Amino acid sequence: MPRYLTMIRMDENNTPAEGPSEGLMQRMGELIEEMTKAGVLLDTAGLTPTSQGTRVTWSNGEFTVTDGPFTETKEVVGGYALIEAKDKAEALEWTKRFLATHEEYWNVTSEIREIAQG
Repeated sequence: MPRYLTMIRMDENNTPAEGPSEGLMQRMGELIEEMTKAGVLLDTAGLTPTSQGTRVTWSNGEFTVTDGPFTETKEVVGGYALIEAKDKAEALEWTKRFLATHEEYWNVTSEIREIAQG
């Protein structure tokens, strides 16, 4: 079965200051448990803020290393899930269910990419 990486994108500057609500964490936990029992979820995690990150760029034969935060970036990857699904349609359905665990005031996007075999 194909594997898919879903990257959760968000605007770090427009997330609730108090972080995820208790209800969101509960709904997310229940969905993660369901996905694990269904054999779909291989791995998932949230990522630390960009202020704790570092970018490494290779350009013109040289490295550039930049510590966060990355103020020019509006949308960042805030987390990911690695899933195994029968097809992209199934991966999309699980991803939509994950996004729907968030309250209406959240603005999150998920990019779904199949992992290349070979």
